Amino acid sequence: MSELDGRSKGAGKEPFFEAPQSGGLVAVDPIERHRYMLSTRERVRPEPATTDDFRFPVDTAVSVRTEAISLPSVVSVHVRDEEGAPLCEAEHFAFEELPAGRYTVDLSAPIKLYLLVESPITLHATAETMRIEFGEETEVVVGARSHHDQPAATVTTTSDPEDLMRAVSTFGSALKTMSPERSFPTLRGHPPLVELGDELDLAGLEPPDSGVVIELPADRRMILIAAPLAYYLGARLVPGDEPLLRADSGFQYDLDGPLGFERTVERTLKQVFFFDCLTRTEGLYPVEVHERRALEGDLELDFAALYEGSLVDQLEAYLAVPFETLEAHLPKWKLTTHVEPTASSVEMLPFAVNDLAIVRCGETTSAPNPATAGVMEGNGAPVAESARRDSFTRSASSETVAQPEDTFVEPKLDDSLEQMWVGEGIPVNASKASIEAYRHRLDRTPTAGDIGITVVCNDATMDEERDFINEVYGERDELPFEISVERELTTTELTEVLSSRTDFLHYIGHVDPEGFECADGKLDATMLESVGVDAFLLNACQSYRQGMALIEHGAIGGIVTLSDVLNCEAVRIGRTLARLLNCGFPLRPALDIAREESIMGEEYLVVGDGTLSIAQAESLTANLLHIERDNGLFDLTFSAHHTSRTGIGALVVPYIDDSEYHISTGEIRENDLTKEELMDFLSLSNDPVKIDGKLRWTSQIDADDL
Repeated sequence: MSELDGRSKGAGKEPFFEAPQSGGLVAVDPIERHRYMLSTRERVRPEPATTDDFRFPVDTAVSVRTEAISLPSVVSVHVRDEEGAPLCEAEHFAFEELPAGRYTVDLSAPIKLYLLVESPITLHATAETMRIEFGEETEVVVGARSHHDQPAATVTTTSDPEDLMRAVSTFGSALKTMSPERSFPTLRGHPPLVELGDELDLAGLEPPDSGVVIELPADRRMILIAAPLAYYLGARLVPGDEPLLRADSGFQYDLDGPLGFERTVERTLKQVFFFDCLTRTEGLYPVEVHERRALEGDLELDFAALYEGSLVDQLEAYLAVPFETLEAHLPKWKLTTHVEPTASSVEMLPFAVNDLAIVRCGETTSAPNPATAGVMEGNGAPVAESARRDSFTRSASSETVAQPEDTFVEPKLDDSLEQMWVGEGIPVNASKASIEAYRHRLDRTPTAGDIGITVVCNDATMDEERDFINEVYGERDELPFEISVERELTTTELTEVLSSRTDFLHYIGHVDPEGFECADGKLDATMLESVGVDAFLLNACQSYRQGMALIEHGAIGGIVTLSDVLNCEAVRIGRTLARLLNCGFPLRPALDIAREESIMGEEYLVVGDGTLSIAQAESLTANLLHIERDNGLFDLTFSAHHTSRTGIGALVVPYIDDSEYHISTGEIRENDLTKEELMDFLSLSNDPVKIDGKLRWTSQIDADDL
């Protein structure tokens, strides 16, 4: 380790460790921009260590000597013996003592961490902190694993349906296990990329020997829809007369049920995945799960036997249960991806499948163009021109009308938390995916410094929004932010800002399809050579085209507008988004929440990769709370949204006495809380909360507000 920079190794794409002068060890993920502090009483001197001794995947490891490690927050901790068998699990208010031995301590922190130690262990936690004691100074090997996951290879396929089947069949090669633990997001690897070409090249990849195939007619639509199920089962897609799930044992399951192929495949994936989440409690993570306790009396399943059984045994048992039996207990699905059934759509499949999205190629309808409808007051009256954010720069060439190639489509939505559109046109009520955005994210270069936020205000009359968001970004003490505020930039200066590396750009000013309004003219982003901004909010009128140009030239994701927006409503949206993004919400759920706070929320759209976050959430998930009063008591609804650190299949628990683990995502309800219990819970983190239909922040609420 260099004494000059305090790092155990250089900042490559893998996590690394810093040893501050004040003591402790900071784990840093330079790709996902996450960091986590392990505090010690004394300064430690980390030495590089082998990763071979860890039973779980680890990217890098260091060795330190210390008598205790303190955590800045309470995380789920599992202690295992040297064979990997679980010994105990600790959360809030835990106290556990283990005698001298060889242990692995599994920390579900913002960066996945493991400790290897040979000593006694004492774990004790309060409502806010946790401490791990080793009795005396001893060697502790700390391993870290990034949540960032790279595809292993790129598969090339033609548009021929049978070639597409063979290409999609390689997706299962990314699974890290075929046990029910693959329902954990960290044990599902990123499928290989897919490119269209003149001939089939599978890059030497093969699916696992799962004993399962999915037979399909040579129909591109069916192949796209079946891709997530094939991936999760490690199944091959093969040509057949009828859509069937078939096992080498002779078991078969009709995938074209009474609800049709699309819905049957969706239900099959959800049912198998859900039962895996229940069965895995017999394995490496034997925790009590709410859904298993709620359902167990209605099921005749031997979960212990199923855990030890084959995939085929599990499928036969799972799919024999009527879907209606478990439907009310299923976790809310994270994402539905609506896909145009064209050959080029297959290139977006690996990214949708990586999120275990439901894929639909169902009906869409033409939607009205927000830009041609005019900007209206809440009562339907036209808004005065002076109230529009972009009004005084309007010219004959930038009228509020759509360009001829702009078409608006409205996918038929389902009950997933998030919706994404893959195809031509501008979606309504869904984000606009871009293959370039996802490729840019895979190529994202590591950054070891502070989280970079650039605020640009190119109109002095909009300083109200600039001043507020400058206060919001970086208000979290545990995360280092570097905030730059720029005003009234020229085209040359704005070009420099857009080309320079920064994590997030919050732009306030005037935009139209021709470009950004600058002090000396307009800057058209389509003319840029490269963009260094990872994510952005273009809080200006008609910023869709310029936002898509930023995506094309290097950005990963952003939020844009489809038409004119009122200045007062743009300020409201900008404030809300700034707080949500600062709390760790990814772009897509942040906008979904912020939309409800403005009469013009529907004019805003996520483009590119909507899963991108600019800051890590305080918990593993980003949480939205709802509070209802009930005769002096309170009902709390806890809605968990996935971040890049989590995915569907993770476990969440609201830290209230006697709370249970739940399979995320969805809504968790805690009823009949006293005011004291509720205030104790709200003090744990700064989350958005809705009371009486109004969005507040837990840090702003005191007992008198309730």
